[in-house]
Amino acid sequence: MKKKVTERTHDQKPEDARPRPMRADAQRKMASLLQAAMEVFRKSGVDAPVREIAEKAGVGLGTVYRHFPQRSDLIKAVFQTHVDACADAAYILAGKYEPGEALARWMQRFVDFISTKRGLAAALHSGDPAYSALPGYFNKRLMPALKTLLEAAVAAGEVRPGIEADDLLRAVATLCRGPHDEEPVYARRMVELLVDGLRYGASKQTDTRPETRRRRSGSSAKSAPRT
Repeated sequence: MKKKVTERTHDQKPEDARPRPMRADAQRKMASLLQAAMEVFRKSGVDAPVREIAEKAGVGLGTVYRHFPQRSDLIKAVFQTHVDACADAAYILAGKYEPGEALARWMQRFVDFISTKRGLAAALHSGDPAYSALPGYFNKRLMPALKTLLEAAVAAGEVRPGIEADDLLRAVATLCRGPHDEEPVYARRMVELLVDGLRYGASKQTDTRPETRRRRSGSSAKSAPRT
């Protein structure tokens, strides 16, 4: 009598075959590697030796190639990491500040992102198909983040209605193309003026700039009655 053979299909994967989350120490090492790559790219360009990145991050050359077999893989990871950090900052700021000030602070945070992205410009504008998905990733992460801040500021009466999030992103990117020796100081000053312009025509005229808030709090402290 023949024994019945039970066949296992390759489509059925055990539970533990799913990708495991990265350990805390591995996450720190990855963050250090991506930060080192960004700093090296900013200083030496995207064609800088991978060994330089590995030494700056304090990891072996094999670690870099294990995670990023191609240079384009590393460049994409650096770009996406900074996009994610900028997008996440919107929700953090929204939880800490009034809507108008959260928007103003995020706009300055976006200036930092634009400055960081310049180190990757040669690759991102090279026409290499490896980077073709990055503009979509940029819009998918940053557009909703800014839109949330903008709508909250409009609802609070601190910014006038009728402003589109994509127009603001383009405006900030344009303002960041200032005199090279003044960046990012020039861009910060121009974006501050842009935010002031957004308040014109709002139902509640409020100056929420940090320096103004400090002046007001100082004046209030001086005028407060002594007990």
